[in-house]
Amino acid sequence: MTLASPVNKEEIYPWVVDILNEMFELDKAKITPEANLYTDLDIDSIDAVDLAVKLKQLTGKRLQPEVFKSVRTVQDVVDALDELLAQ
Repeated sequence: MTLASPVNKEEIYPWVVDILNEMFELDKAKITPEANLYTDLDIDSIDAVDLAVKLKQLTGKRLQPEVFKSVRTVQDVVDALDELLAQ
């Protein structure tokens, strides 16, 4: 994957959509901010760990376990990344 890391919150959402599409072959139309990763997008716990690892590889920063556990929707991922990248 050759996606450049986003620099602001407006860039994070389409970046996350591209990552989810590429990693899990999800239809981009199904990936909405309100979409629940587990119930709507059928991402399981192993996929979620893979996503966290991929985000760390792409950003160079690691989501804290307590933040990672609280992520449920695509918007949660965007918000967590926004906070992480602001640090």
